[in-house]
Amino acid sequence: MRTLIRDVRVFDGRRVVPRADVLIDGPLIAVPGGPVDVEVDGRGKTLLPGLVDGHTHTFDGSLAAALAAGVTTELDMFCLPGNLRRQRELAASRDDVADLRSAGLLATAPGGHPSQLLAAIGDEFGDAAQPFETVADVEQARAFVAARAAEGVDYLKVVIDDGAVHGLRLPALEPEVVVALVDTAHDHGLKVIAHAITAKEVGIAVDAGVDGLAHVWCDAGDDLVGWVAERGIFVVSTLVYFESITGQSGAVDHAAHGSFEQAMHAARTLHRAGVPIVAGTDANPFAPQHGVSMHRELELLTQAGLTPLEALASATSVPAVHFGLTDRGRVEPGLRADLLLVDGDPTTDITATSAVVDVWRRGVKFVRP
Repeated sequence: MRTLIRDVRVFDGRRVVPRADVLIDGPLIAVPGGPVDVEVDGRGKTLLPGLVDGHTHTFDGSLAAALAAGVTTELDMFCLPGNLRRQRELAASRDDVADLRSAGLLATAPGGHPSQLLAAIGDEFGDAAQPFETVADVEQARAFVAARAAEGVDYLKVVIDDGAVHGLRLPALEPEVVVALVDTAHDHGLKVIAHAITAKEVGIAVDAGVDGLAHVWCDAGDDLVGWVAERGIFVVSTLVYFESITGQSGAVDHAAHGSFEQAMHAARTLHRAGVPIVAGTDANPFAPQHGVSMHRELELLTQAGLTPLEALASATSVPAVHFGLTDRGRVEPGLRADLLLVDGDPTTDITATSAVVDVWRRGVKFVRP
């Protein structure tokens, strides 16, 4: 199937082309020319690379919901083996769901986050609510990473969380165990993304040499910004997650520590310091929702100081660079035809990303039920 999108504004992942023709030839973007099977009128619309959500938790139905909203790739940050096999098979065999990359099992201390959430997930999500392997010491850390590498995970997720934000006291990985996880992962060629949501936890993660942070932090920590920038660490934003757990008072729900306003401040100061920001939502079975929450995330990023172009890049070309997605994230001949067509101009009004007209994954147009 050859589809030509005519006279469309293009955000190619980095810059704006005011008017262009874009050809979808099978699963790839191609140079326009030759016969076509379908023409799409792009006047008044904008064509973008399919969005990449840099932080999700994928369950049955998640990948379909993501694609319907224009998210063509989800970067999952914790998935138990049975669920992961099911989601990977789905993403590989069908084009009416988003693609998937995953950390598989995350590394956390015995009884550590997110063990306390298993009861909340419940039987509705099957094996997702089952106990999972944890890490108690340096020796276990090395074995844990080797096992994940053998399973073919795409990156390693490490949890550094003592529960303070949610008013809990949870066991957390010791700094030397975090170092062992990071060093062993790097030996296996895996990047390491750390769940750390307070300045104290981020300090441990940065000191251990992680490649990315799965969240901005949500308490005071301006002194960390220069350190994060100097180390070349990228940060996944998840502002919509902090917004979704914020109570009436502005303090994070159930707790004594942190706020949405502090998370916004952290995103703003990180951006000003030149730290790469990857748009991510922490979408899960409850809130934020898969797919649609990415549009709110992009809006929050502009409120935190990113321009619309920078926000769009944070959900396209920037995650492609930092997660090694060399075949997507840009509108360029030879790359995958993972594309999003919207009404209006999100390069000047970021809210236009939610005005979804069409979505293609591997060149296959998504047909809404």
